Amino acid sequence: MDHNIGQATDGSTQKKYVSHRRTIDVSSPFNRLYYLKRHGLATPIIQPETSYTLNILSPDQYKGNDRVINLTSKFTHLSSNKVKHVIPAIRWTPEGRRLIVATYNGEFSLWSGTSFNFESLMQAHDSAVTTMEYSHAGDWLVSGDTDGTIKIWQPNFNMVKELDSAHTECIRDISFSNNDSKFVSCSDDNILKIWNFSNGKEERILKGHHWDVKSCDWHPYMGLIASGSKDNLVKLWDPRLGNCVSTILKFKHTVLKTRFQPTNGNLLVGISKDKSCRVFDIRQNMKELMTIRDEIDNMSLLWHPINESTFTVGSYDGSIKYFDILQDLEKPVHVIPYAHDKCVTSLSYNAAGNILASASKDRTIRFWTRARPVDPNAYDDPTYNNHKINGWYFGINNNINAVREKSEFGAAPPAPTSGTPESTTSMPSRYEAKISHDNNKNSGGLPGLSMPSSTGTLPGLG
Repeated sequence: MDHNIGQATDGSTQKKYVSHRRTIDVSSPFNRLYYLKRHGLATPIIQPETSYTLNILSPDQYKGNDRVINLTSKFTHLSSNKVKHVIPAIRWTPEGRRLIVATYNGEFSLWSGTSFNFESLMQAHDSAVTTMEYSHAGDWLVSGDTDGTIKIWQPNFNMVKELDSAHTECIRDISFSNNDSKFVSCSDDNILKIWNFSNGKEERILKGHHWDVKSCDWHPYMGLIASGSKDNLVKLWDPRLGNCVSTILKFKHTVLKTRFQPTNGNLLVGISKDKSCRVFDIRQNMKELMTIRDEIDNMSLLWHPINESTFTVGSYDGSIKYFDILQDLEKPVHVIPYAHDKCVTSLSYNAAGNILASASKDRTIRFWTRARPVDPNAYDDPTYNNHKINGWYFGINNNINAVREKSEFGAAPPAPTSGTPESTTSMPSRYEAKISHDNNKNSGGLPGLSMPSSTGTLPGLG
């Protein structure tokens, strides 16, 4: 970041900060991988040292014990519309070049996936868009709103079909079958509906929930649908017969999200307002593999598209947590405590799995990328220390202590007064020990993950 000297109103000189827009080079890891395979060279091992940054390849190369490299723990950019609205849903386009943002006033806005700048805006629905889902082939986008209307879009956002009054209440979730011939929708009218995608006709109604259905997900390979409801139940359905084949009674409050593992479909994870996150193995009669309780409600949920054991949870307090069921069954492997200022409403990974986008009730979209090995600025960041002053999201004034010092260019700006968000330096007790440990610059690990000093393995892996 560069700076120059400007003239203040009182005649003194002061430092002007000039920020540069961060840009993600998505293609270089794939180009390097192509070069290595073309010349028969071995995949380089990544060690916790800055010189290994150039050797990091695409996320699909790190599926084993080195999967910790794929954690998107580094804040990259903040985006928001000029007219700010709450953002209930976001989705990456199938090729990962753009992010679609749906707002409460029914608009779609498109943002670049590399430089994160605004591209276009269109009025898509007459009411708030609550959910969006791309087909597996990436040829179609289906969206639903609070009026119960479903719309089908081409990739160029030409609307080809509108299913008016598909439900009588707000549509909460949509999911495609594995061959894209059908899709399922759920709503606050207590039912799920299976639709024939080719003609837009309703094929079957799934009845069994006694209250609002908040989530639905079609198994990636089998004819199986999972749904979660306000009646505290998770139900598994046979879409061919429309029957409920199993019911999970583990949750004590509203089930907000249920998601099958997208790579092989062996696991089902659910989050609830009882402040719990549970993972079930559908191969072993729905055996409960992991149960994690927290002090804060979990609001959004997403599996990593590459690493089959990793999933991400967005919380009501604005934090983002990363879980790895092969590494730790009792707590998250990494936490971004101040990722957002309010509840995280939606999460979306791009197709490559190296960029995570998150949306919140603070009316912003924030982008997260993989961190460099031993990033010196890993925790000198407002999303970890909550020192959100001035243009912090442009990389300005990340080090608050340096900003407050008196420099040769003039007096430093005054410290924030008590009671303002900038003056808050305390942290929740559940994160305090973790951040103080990880903030040690000599730990030698990837940001947010510690490494045992007695081993030379990758950070965060025993």
